[in-house]
Amino acid sequence: MNVTLRAVRMAWGAAALLVAGSGAHAQSPAEFYKGRNVSLVVSASPGGGYDSVARVVARHLGRHIPGNPTIVVNNMPGAGGVRAPNHLYSVAEKDGSVIGLMQNTVPFEPLVGNTAAMFDPRKFGWLGSPSHETGVLMVWRTSPARSIEELQTTQITVGVEALASTPAFSARLLINTLGLKLRLVPGYPGSSSALLAMERGEVDAFPNFYSSLMQTRPTWIAEGKTTIAVQWGPSREAALGNVPYLSDIVTEPRKKALVEAASAPLALGRPFMTPPDLPPERLAALQQAMSATFVDPVFAEDARKIGLADLAPRTGEDLARIVEQVYRAAPEVIEQLKSLATGQ
Repeated sequence: MNVTLRAVRMAWGAAALLVAGSGAHAQSPAEFYKGRNVSLVVSASPGGGYDSVARVVARHLGRHIPGNPTIVVNNMPGAGGVRAPNHLYSVAEKDGSVIGLMQNTVPFEPLVGNTAAMFDPRKFGWLGSPSHETGVLMVWRTSPARSIEELQTTQITVGVEALASTPAFSARLLINTLGLKLRLVPGYPGSSSALLAMERGEVDAFPNFYSSLMQTRPTWIAEGKTTIAVQWGPSREAALGNVPYLSDIVTEPRKKALVEAASAPLALGRPFMTPPDLPPERLAALQQAMSATFVDPVFAEDARKIGLADLAPRTGEDLARIVEQVYRAAPEVIEQLKSLATGQ
């Protein structure tokens, strides 16, 4: 075969590949998703609050996506929650066949200098969240200290996952703003194992979300097994009654600014997202489907059964705006957030 003929055939082959690729992207969302499995990657271990939310969303989301795909939950814990978003950012298919649910402090890990977090959260396709979260410090009934006043003078142990995990971040926030004497004990693979450690007497406390507590241990407060020493987040949790609210207690301006910035993860709630660079029409279809799921009465009933009784959905645009605001925060606030994330 002469050189000219070979070159012509290679050019035709390249053109055919381009046509095929453009044809794939030209599929409507319904054509793309019909008969397909969509992987929902969760940055937490099975059995905890994030896993519970992922599975109830997975049962309903496919009905609202054009083509009605099946949503398959895949747990990918590790590295303090950054393993899953790293995977979605650099490895996962960017065609709409993979979505994610990450721990809500994880979008800010690159900002605070976590070199293991190899992603830019502003480039993810944010889908939405079923509600915001309220942080709570759960203290076991046998702890030597249970109130804020007692915890300011008596040290207790707090079970956490990695030192860069959401519970560790929350514990440092309380240490920094209230002067609580909390000693972090890392090494628990997820919230379920940390709660079991409390029951066994290995640790005294665990910083959790109120919704997670209601999903995994809904009777603990009523049975007196745990006390909620303090709550924090974008707003009070009405069900907690007179439990002290961090934003009311902290009045010193520097610490108050830190509380506000540190509450941004809780404003994200349980954030669902996609890898970067999805075809725009598929991203829009997923965003619309997520919003439709969160107002679906059948979903709301299932969510209530796992403790998500008070849904307050946020859109993908809401989540993107919250992330962007924190990344534009004043340098001194970012430095304080770094201290919370690293403990230095």
